[in-house]
Amino acid sequence: MNEFYPEIEPYNHFLLDVGDGHQLYIEECGNPNGQTLVFIHGGPGGGCSSNDRRFFDPDCYRIILFDQRGCGRSLPHGSLDNNDSTRLIEDLDKIRQHLAVSKWHVFGGSWGSTLALIYAQAYPEDIISMVLRGIYLARPEDSNWLFNGGGAQRVFPDYHAEFLTAIPADSHDDVINAAYQLMIADDSRAAMAVARAWSLWETRCATLVPNEEFVANKTDDKSCWTLARHEAHFMVNHCFLSDDQIINDCPKIAHIPTIIVHGRYDLVCPFDQALLLHQHLPQSELIVSETAGHASSEPETRDKLIAATQNILLL
Repeated sequence: MNEFYPEIEPYNHFLLDVGDGHQLYIEECGNPNGQTLVFIHGGPGGGCSSNDRRFFDPDCYRIILFDQRGCGRSLPHGSLDNNDSTRLIEDLDKIRQHLAVSKWHVFGGSWGSTLALIYAQAYPEDIISMVLRGIYLARPEDSNWLFNGGGAQRVFPDYHAEFLTAIPADSHDDVINAAYQLMIADDSRAAMAVARAWSLWETRCATLVPNEEFVANKTDDKSCWTLARHEAHFMVNHCFLSDDQIINDCPKIAHIPTIIVHGRYDLVCPFDQALLLHQHLPQSELIVSETAGHASSEPETRDKLIAATQNILLL
């Protein structure tokens, strides 16, 4: 089974001004002369981690990682202003141009798969290949599954009940909107309580086998603040996408070599989304992690993702 590549440090990192008052943290790792690959993190609002560098052979890849608007090490931290899907895909193009990349591989998981897909649909000529994990099609039913009674709470009713204690009882019919309104209101203490509850609920659902270390690493206050507020911001705005936009625009990217890796027991982004995407990208390869949930660090998913990044080197 493939293990993570050894830990590496960036050979370059900087802030890139992309306009609208935002500066993006960007780092370059691996081989400056290798095949260029951009890593798109999840969330929205998740930010990159040091382990995200380790899915890729550092001798073969020039690995580009960046934190999306308002999260991670990008500035201003937590900002939701001028923060939408169109601007995020334009940011990717600005990064590509700034780094003088003609074409690159794209790797994205969860919300990162969403952003990778809409970016590729906007700029298909700039993409060599895609590796996508934990597909999130960003339709209302995909958000409602986890947060608005769509089904996840039937698997984790105890965790869900704990989450709901942060939301007024009279707002439980629309948790996403209620949580969002609380998190953008002036009461910072109440906002932080909701952000913690939101992030804890989602993170507990992310692995097939309970993993307290994983949960603890993902739910510090800084991470909770951006993850929960960004996710709610995008969800209340239908991720700034038209109805079924990703599926409807699949013909634009049907020619791009694409590997889809998805956990069979993913309760954050259920597997039917990966299957539907594969059906609309018939030349894609769908790989099922039969012993995994949503997290990229679960052993079988990690193994299959690293194998995928090895395979696309041959393109």
